[in-house]
Amino acid sequence: MVQEVILATDPDVEGEATALYLARLLSPSGIKVTRIARGVPVGGDIEYADELTLGGAVVNRQEMKG
Repeated sequence: MVQEVILATDPDVEGEATALYLARLLSPSGIKVTRIARGVPVGGDIEYADELTLGGAVVNRQEMKG
């Protein structure tokens, strides 16, 4: 059973809109929706982020309310 969805969308208008849409869509189901913190540099490719940066972004993620 899914308990949490962690979103990692771009920090631009489209990414914000997508994250909000998904949070609103999943919220009624009781699934916790969180978004990674801004530890990954803007414009940076997550593929090249180091372990420490990704770990910090996940640990400091923020819950989204739908």
